[in-house]
Amino acid sequence: MLNFQSLANDVIEGYALTEGESLAILNCPDDAILPLLHSAYSIRKHYYGNKVKLNMIINTKSGACSENCGYCAQSRDSTNPIQKYKMMDKASIVKGAERAMQMNAGTYCIVASGRGPTKRELDHITSAVKEIKEKYPLKICACLGILKPGQAEQLKDAGVDRYNHNINTSKAHHHNITTSHTYQDRVQTINQVKKANISPCSGVIIGMKETKQDVIQMALALKELETASIPVNFLHAMEGTLLEGTDELNPLYCLKVLCLFRFTNPTTEIRVSGGREVNLRSLQPLSLYPANSIFIGDYLTTAGQVATKDFQMLKDLGFEIDYVETKAPVN
Repeated sequence: MLNFQSLANDVIEGYALTEGESLAILNCPDDAILPLLHSAYSIRKHYYGNKVKLNMIINTKSGACSENCGYCAQSRDSTNPIQKYKMMDKASIVKGAERAMQMNAGTYCIVASGRGPTKRELDHITSAVKEIKEKYPLKICACLGILKPGQAEQLKDAGVDRYNHNINTSKAHHHNITTSHTYQDRVQTINQVKKANISPCSGVIIGMKETKQDVIQMALALKELETASIPVNFLHAMEGTLLEGTDELNPLYCLKVLCLFRFTNPTTEIRVSGGREVNLRSLQPLSLYPANSIFIGDYLTTAGQVATKDFQMLKDLGFEIDYVETKAPVN
């Protein structure tokens, strides 16, 4: 078995894992999970100390998506009876930012279903972002799908700090998950936002029948894309989707995946995201040894853990919330 602590020390010094070392992390014996977590934590602590970043999502437009992503209840092929609605009004988007402040979230994530935003939708969202930026000291992340030329620049001008567009899975496995757009379409949008000087956020969904080699390739791809934030989601298979009934994960494997992402992307914000409650279960607190960020509140179409439980979890762990500068609106 690898000496994980020695490997972690090397990573802090700039060492990049081999494929064999990456596979050894994913294949770590269950009874060695604590040494692995401790080693991943030493990397996390080196770059982030004991602080945890909080993020909150608002789903501004739900369902009726033209894409056929197999994991998504909002997909055109999904028969899941989710709530569907068109773009919410500007006042509701701004009100959500107030809620994010109350929950001590440093980042407010504005999400909308669909292949990508129309001009009208983008104008609507950027108008809301400008008002939020005038009122609250929040970091704004937008997640609106595939961008057209010029749209990233419009978001930047409005004050958007970060743009999320997940690669979701490996390049080799992508066609098994969706065929309505390509892996390269996603990479292109990530590169567009980087060119517009917006911080790139891109992550994955684990548990979609991928191999361990696919997981390794995901971690490496996000390193090559120089993403500033990596949300690691664990599949919460929804009824009526292509992946309905898929149940490949267990809490210990999820922890090993998070450790791999920390070892591969040592300086990156790694966020335990959707599906943590149903897949990590009672081991959720251990996920914050490799990761340094979580979502609080609900996700897009699934409920999250009650925020008070998250705050209690952080307190019990001895971690600090990475607070925004002030909890009060800016007048």
